[in-house]
Amino acid sequence: MKKLYTFLLVIVSFVHLQAQREYLPTKADLDHFYTTKTYVVLEENPLSDFNMEIRDAVEKFWDITEFEFIKMKDFSQKSADKNASFLYLAAVSFEKDRSNTRYKFLCLSLGGDYVSIDEMKDVANIPLSYYGVDSDHFSYKLGPLVRFLQNHVKLITEDQSIISQNIYKYYNENMGDLKAKTLYLVEDELGRDVASVSKIRAIYPYEVKIVDRETIRELIMAKDENAVVLYKVGPEGKKLNARVYKILVGVSDAKFYYFEYHKVTEKKPDAFLASDFKKLAKATK
Repeated sequence: MKKLYTFLLVIVSFVHLQAQREYLPTKADLDHFYTTKTYVVLEENPLSDFNMEIRDAVEKFWDITEFEFIKMKDFSQKSADKNASFLYLAAVSFEKDRSNTRYKFLCLSLGGDYVSIDEMKDVANIPLSYYGVDSDHFSYKLGPLVRFLQNHVKLITEDQSIISQNIYKYYNENMGDLKAKTLYLVEDELGRDVASVSKIRAIYPYEVKIVDRETIRELIMAKDENAVVLYKVGPEGKKLNARVYKILVGVSDAKFYYFEYHKVTEKKPDAFLASDFKKLAKATK
C-alpha cells in the first residue's frame, strides 16, 4: 500500500511523497513520460466496474501517450521497465492522518528498477474514493478524471513553476463559470434538504437536473459541452468525523467548477449540502 507522508488538504494533491521524502515530478520526469508507453493496470476481476469503465475512458480519451491494458498479476514485473508508465488503482494512507483513513487513488507513475512499486515516481494522481467503498460509486465518472490527469500533466509540463506551488490554490483561482452550464446530480449524493430540483432552485437559480448514474455516464462518453457533474469522495456512511470532498467537474473540458470539503457530523451528512448550493449561487452572480 502506498503511504503519503503529508496531506495538502486538497483533493488533487499531486505531490506524492514516497520513501520518506517529498517527491515532485521534475522536467526530466515529465519529458521522459511523453516517451513512455502507458500500461493501464486492470483489477483481477475481469467483470469489475473499474475495469469496464477505465477501458472505456482510456480508449475514448487517452491521447497523451501510447497505451496498453495489462492484468494486475503482470504489474510487478512490468513496473521495472524504465521506458514504461502506469495508470493504476492504489490503496493510499497519509502518515500524519491519526484516523488511519485509507483511500483509493488513481495513480500515473513512471516505471523503473525500484525495490517496490511503492517507490515508483508519480507524475500525477487523484483520489477516487475511501477504501472499501464499492467501485460503482465512482467508476462511471472515470472519463473526466482521466482527462483531468492528462490536462494536469500537460499544464505542469508547460509551466514548471506550478509544480512547486500549492496546486489547490491554482485550481481554486481558475475555476469555470457555471451560469451557462447544466449541473447533473445523483439524488443519493445530495443532502435531504436539497434532494429535489424544487428545493435546489429555492437556493440556486441556475439549471440543475437530478438523474441516475447511467445518464451521467452517457453524458461523459458523449463529452456533453454543457454538462457539469459532481465528483464526491466520502466515507459512504462508514464513519463520522471523516472528510467529504466535493468537486464539480466539466464533462467536456474536465475543468473544475467548484471545490469544497466538510467533515461528516449528524447535521452534515456525506453529501452535497444546501451550504454548497448557497456558495455556488453567490459565486455565480
